[in-house]
Amino acid sequence: MTTPQLILSIIYFILSLALIAVVMLQSGKSAGLSGAIAGGADTFLSKNKAKSADARLARMTKWVAIVFMVLTLVLCLLPGASA
Repeated sequence: MTTPQLILSIIYFILSLALIAVVMLQSGKSAGLSGAIAGGADTFLSKNKAKSADARLARMTKWVAIVFMVLTLVLCLLPGASA
């Protein structure tokens, strides 16, 4: 394994852990429905805050997944890479 492959593999490993973490931090789709049925305990500001955090996590998930897929292709196309 060459040095660039080793560096890219380490980045790939860290990126995979980041992707897992970002996906696990997101709230499920059913959480919004149960909150709506349970009642209006949340204020207007806390609802907007939760939506913005969920939107930020969703956007992070998309970008981390795109970088993960591109890095997967790069690692597979490197000469001497074992599948």
